[in-house]
Amino acid sequence: MAKSILIVEDEETLRESLKRIFKKEGYDVDVAASAELGLELTDTAIYDIILSDIILPGMDGIEMLTRVRQANPDQIFLIMTAYASVETAIRALQAGAYDYIMKPVMHEELKQIVKNALKQRHLQIENILLKREIGKNYDFSSVIGRSPALQRVIDETRKIADTKSNVLLLGETGTGKELFARVIHKNSSRWDNPFVPINCSVIPENLLESELFGHVKGAFTGAISSKKGLFEEADGGTIFLDEIGDISPFFQIKLLRVLEDKIIRPVGSTKTIKVDVRLISATNRSLKEAVKTAAFREDLFYRINTITLNIPSLRERSEDIPLLANNFLNKYSSELQKKISGISDSALTLMQKYSWPGNVRELQNVIERAILISDHEEIRIQSLPDSLKTSSSFTGTSLKQKLSIEDYTKAVITEYQSSHNELQLAKLLGITRKSLWEKRKKWGMGRPLNPEIK
Repeated sequence: MAKSILIVEDEETLRESLKRIFKKEGYDVDVAASAELGLELTDTAIYDIILSDIILPGMDGIEMLTRVRQANPDQIFLIMTAYASVETAIRALQAGAYDYIMKPVMHEELKQIVKNALKQRHLQIENILLKREIGKNYDFSSVIGRSPALQRVIDETRKIADTKSNVLLLGETGTGKELFARVIHKNSSRWDNPFVPINCSVIPENLLESELFGHVKGAFTGAISSKKGLFEEADGGTIFLDEIGDISPFFQIKLLRVLEDKIIRPVGSTKTIKVDVRLISATNRSLKEAVKTAAFREDLFYRINTITLNIPSLRERSEDIPLLANNFLNKYSSELQKKISGISDSALTLMQKYSWPGNVRELQNVIERAILISDHEEIRIQSLPDSLKTSSSFTGTSLKQKLSIEDYTKAVITEYQSSHNELQLAKLLGITRKSLWEKRKKWGMGRPLNPEIK
């Protein structure tokens, strides 16, 4: 992606000379003859670097630097001056300048300073994005399980990880779609560039465009500074759009354009920015059905699912439950500093009979909770939640009948809505209360009138 630079210099000869130099280096270059004009440009565009003289007509370079940094504390700002002194250097650095450059400007030296500044900024971004990745390798060993259903997906993932193709991950909530996305990124040629995840369902519609594509100062109420979007932050790497099935038809058009042209336009900006990202999407919805009902664009559907991976639910690989449960046991007993060495056979048997509507995420939460409340050196049945104890017989019947996900969900609602309140039932299914309401409405299932269930 071409980097952008704003040059603020009142001397026309030098200004045009610097413009030519950086254009040859592949930068997108804007120029301004005064700080006031430069500030106007920063209101409608986002720059990787601002290079400014100190002595300018009207507002000087340090005042411009101060204003820019107030609006955007991460902005890289370089100061030039022909009037060197310790005092002006200190002023510039205290105001937040990355470096202080003496005139006459040596072109090769300046190009190297700019490259170094960009490299440092890239490392800062990497540090922010990867803080929570410390200690996590995301190689294939991070996917726990030996079941045939899981191994098939792992084998497919190995084949497609190091390609340029967009990937669509399908699976129920809690099956580990983000884990697979990270494994794909880690085992691709983009592994040393950012992996940027975003859950589309939790970002309000009016903020999603700004979050993904960025915005400039003043683009909307509350935009007090310019901000890079996550597509730009992910440049050279991978962006993971979780719950892509939840985005509106209006935003689907914008996303399709970005995927086709590989260009983004920050909200409120007049400039476009080239981006090189690999897209991995995920959803627990049937996008094929959404295409049929025109809730999801067919052209976007085919753009995002060059490769489709179906992540199995936990009930489809119940033989992996002991491995997963013991993995979580080791993790949380260490983190919570509790000496719990194992899980009783009866507790494991009960876990394997349970349907796990919340999948691996639900199992993880159950083990963490059991460790917290257990008074023994092993997890026993009494430390498991009531939902596992009350639903085991129903689950066994459901598995024997090989119900579809939709029929199973209907059956769970029918079976337990008279004994569970809305929140409990939603948790049992691993969905939100809103999703539960939507499913009931879709299937014409009224809420039971039981005054004892609150």
